[in-house]
Amino acid sequence: MAFAIINGLTTAMAVFLVAAGLTLMFGILRVLNFAHGAFFMIGAYVAWSLLGDAPDSLAAFIGGALGAAALVGALGLVVDQLVLRRLRHVDEHYMLIATFAVLLICVGVAKMIWGMDFHSADPPPFLDGGVAIAGLFLPKFSLFVIATGFVVFLALEIAIHRLWLGKMVTALAADGWMANLLGVNVPLGTTLSVVASFALAGLAGGLLLPNQALSPALGDTYLLLAFTAVIIGGLGNVRGAFIASILLGMIESFNALLLPNLPGLAVYLGMIAFLLLRPNGLFGASAS
Repeated sequence: MAFAIINGLTTAMAVFLVAAGLTLMFGILRVLNFAHGAFFMIGAYVAWSLLGDAPDSLAAFIGGALGAAALVGALGLVVDQLVLRRLRHVDEHYMLIATFAVLLICVGVAKMIWGMDFHSADPPPFLDGGVAIAGLFLPKFSLFVIATGFVVFLALEIAIHRLWLGKMVTALAADGWMANLLGVNVPLGTTLSVVASFALAGLAGGLLLPNQALSPALGDTYLLLAFTAVIIGGLGNVRGAFIASILLGMIESFNALLLPNLPGLAVYLGMIAFLLLRPNGLFGASAS
């Protein structure tokens, strides 16, 4: 039971790391970015290119993940200038089609640069192996992923609710027109939000690189659960995405424990139940 809980928390924090950028972007632009998984995949490839198959140390591993975040954030700036900015005032369906096109382009470019072969990377020596806690032998890397998920959540909470920049972004999400009248630089705030969203995708790719089958299809591994977490949590709400990720992680873990022959079934049933009971999500607009 305890191992299932740890496994569920590991899955939950991995999903949240991917969902954080997704929900941040929806909160500002009201767009479900179909290309988010592709930039998560690019972040993993960039980290792998920087670190190789076996990172030397924990500092190098975190540095590689931050490097991936920086590069993917820069790519987000390019995508914003070339695609997203041009479509902000048209029907949202065009934005969805555009992000899907960006997804296809990213996957194609990744195949040209890194090929179709599968790659893998080990955790750094500090995170390799396990540690005994209360009679349980727990993988160090799982504990690292759990801790990282909580740290990223707390950082976003502080940034959004305590810092001036976060309050500016919240004002943009609530009413961009009024924020502009009050002197807020709306284009700059929107661009920074997009860059932060993409950087979070790259950071997630770098941090979750070990123990993954690295390929151009890597983004699909977490994207469906990330979308589900964003929907259940309430579109655009980071707290909701965090709690929904924990719920989904637990459901997925206990599904594997109790129904090993029906993988993923409980997640879909849980999502249907949540949508029937709370169509706007846990922290959706009508609920608040």
